[in-house]
Amino acid sequence: MSSQPQPASRPSEPAAPDAGTLAGAQQLTDVITRLRRALRSSIRSEFPWEALPMAQVELLQTLAVAPMRVGELAARQRLAPNTVSGLISKLLESGLVDRQPDPGDRRTARIALTEAGHQQLRDWRSAHERRLAAALESLAPDDRAAVMHALPGLDLLARSLAGTDPTR
Repeated sequence: MSSQPQPASRPSEPAAPDAGTLAGAQQLTDVITRLRRALRSSIRSEFPWEALPMAQVELLQTLAVAPMRVGELAARQRLAPNTVSGLISKLLESGLVDRQPDPGDRRTARIALTEAGHQQLRDWRSAHERRLAAALESLAPDDRAAVMHALPGLDLLARSLAGTDPTR
């Protein structure tokens, strides 16, 4: 009988994607990167007031659902708590959020959108929707239909990547 320790067993790794799936993933990565960059730059050139960094916009979107503690926000956004605290400080300074007492724990505070924060988020969404609608209208009808047809699959892909895929 050997007294040598046995190597720990590893959970089985997922199978490597086939070449076609990998090529599709590479193309999707490129398209998403270019789409995000184009949307950010075009929205700022057409709507110069839009200066909120995307990380702050994402916090506002999360807080639009319900007020949260900094730790909860950090977990939701998958960011370090100190990063979220810095972003919240800037949002507090600009009056887009405020601190509220947490009814469940008086030692902590929840961050909530102010009316100015709600309005900024509505303006941001409206500007992006107008920009995307104009870009969609500039496409040939078949291309526009293809983009619209892909939306449910892209939504499922986003949920899968976030670990919130309801089909699992």
